[in-house]
Amino acid sequence: MDILLLERLVPEALAWLEERHHVTTRLDLGNDASAVRKALYNAAAVVVPRKIAVTREMLDFAPVLKAVARMQSGGDNTDLEACRERKVRVIQATTASVRANAEYLLAGLLLLYRRGFGATLAGDNHSEIRPGRELHGSTVGIFGLAPTAHTLAPLLSALGVKLIGYDPAIHSTAPIWDKLQIQPVSLPELLSQADGISVQVMFASRYLGFINDKMLAHCKPGQVWTGISRSHLFDPQALARALTDGRIEAAVLDGAQSSFAAKGSPLHGLPNLTLTPRLGSFTQEARIRASWYVAQRLHEALAGPLHGPEPGPSGPMELDGPVSSLGPLSGPASLEGP
Repeated sequence: MDILLLERLVPEALAWLEERHHVTTRLDLGNDASAVRKALYNAAAVVVPRKIAVTREMLDFAPVLKAVARMQSGGDNTDLEACRERKVRVIQATTASVRANAEYLLAGLLLLYRRGFGATLAGDNHSEIRPGRELHGSTVGIFGLAPTAHTLAPLLSALGVKLIGYDPAIHSTAPIWDKLQIQPVSLPELLSQADGISVQVMFASRYLGFINDKMLAHCKPGQVWTGISRSHLFDPQALARALTDGRIEAAVLDGAQSSFAAKGSPLHGLPNLTLTPRLGSFTQEARIRASWYVAQRLHEALAGPLHGPEPGPSGPMELDGPVSSLGPLSGPASLEGP
């Protein structure tokens, strides 16, 4: 076996890969860790779904493994240190879903500015009619300059939105702010001036609970939030208080941990909090881009660099390299790239 697929590629990318390598598809192994380890014994490369963690123990059962690939970004369930030690290349389609996520954030802001429209879509045709707002002329805070923000900012600018921004890892004098036409501000200024906040922070473990009571004390009353960053960024109790007392009128967040608003959480049952199950990146187009990227990088890992243009949705893929190119990390990765 050359390549073991535990997640499906689009048919065209799969056919292209099968012409060059022996590919075995076993989508049925996703919930059976023991069966996955057995299947890995003869695999030179594997494509794993988000829910499967790549651990040091798993790699012990894969003596000939050269590459592990994911269709999604985020390395929190991949032991990069163990992969480096074993010279296993880590491949992730880190930018395949950038546009999909940007459009999700834009849609979230539009729905939150017109909450009556969202209520009607949910089947509540008799809810109280409240005047909505227009994005044009409003101020949106770009919280985090992850790649998604680079696509979102021009979309909002084209609608006449004033953009202000903050990123804890990027200095206010960095050229990227001017390039994206975002006015850099302090975090208190971002929260006190923005009508809407879009959160796409590159999460790291040091940002656990970063959005807390001290920060949310600066919120402009009636503010709306949408976000695709990991829910670990939020202090649930602080967010619940802000959603309850009117500082945040409503929030739509994508891909939160299952426990984030479960029973026992202060966020459970709040009517103005909407959580979606990673819908931001779940588009047909993102799936196509991710499939072709993974297929071509797996071929490189097993057979050497590609020579000349290869087929794909629009020729050679213009995507970021493997997650290992992010630079040195200590221990298992805790980065997520919205």
